[in-house]
Amino acid sequence: MDNIYVLRGRLEELYGKHSKWFDKIFQFVLAMLTFTVINQNIGFLKSAASPVVALGLSVICTFLPIMVTVVLATVLILVHTMAASIGIFAVTALVFLIMYIFYIRLTPKMALVVLFTPLAFVLKIPFLVPVACALVYAPVSLVAVSCGTVVYYMMEYLKKISAASKTSGSKAMLAEISTYVQKVFQNKEMWLYIVAFIIGFFIIYTIRRQELDHAWKIGIIAGAIANVVVTAMGSIALGVNT
Repeated sequence: MDNIYVLRGRLEELYGKHSKWFDKIFQFVLAMLTFTVINQNIGFLKSAASPVVALGLSVICTFLPIMVTVVLATVLILVHTMAASIGIFAVTALVFLIMYIFYIRLTPKMALVVLFTPLAFVLKIPFLVPVACALVYAPVSLVAVSCGTVVYYMMEYLKKISAASKTSGSKAMLAEISTYVQKVFQNKEMWLYIVAFIIGFFIIYTIRRQELDHAWKIGIIAGAIANVVVTAMGSIALGVNT
């Protein structure tokens, strides 16, 4: 245990001396991962899906606030959806507009949460984000977690459609828009995860605020168990595979 405390002290000292460099490296890596995931999943426009574009955008984001990474990621998604279909682009843009209205009003400083949530899904560790938020942030952070979850499932649907599926005619476009909305916002798996995140969050948040020994550890364990139980029971009840 003593060695762990010594190591932690040295790491904190090292970070304190070079915090600016570590922060910039972190921002670059986060931006690069974000743009790469977007391009690999919905890279409809080949020129925008180039690694050079991802690298250039990441360098720009390195020297700007993290909120800029969120904005550029949104723009990149919209560019790809426009290449796929005008109808898909219109719905995606509207969804982002609604999310930004809530996001800017309620959680303007939680850009990290919005970025990390889809990445956590891609890495198969989605519960990590709400657990971390419950330990650090207030319940309003659930808005950012929910937005990130919706973005992930939007990309999940988009990567299944073909860039060659451009529609012609108003009826075809309306049918495409209707299918898109249904596939994303009637996705039982997505809503199950959001409910599990909310329940797990409040369990951890409530316990870690109590005057108990090891309250944070108890909260993490209880919240993790709740997430697993809710997800498992919901999967059986709704017939979805999580």
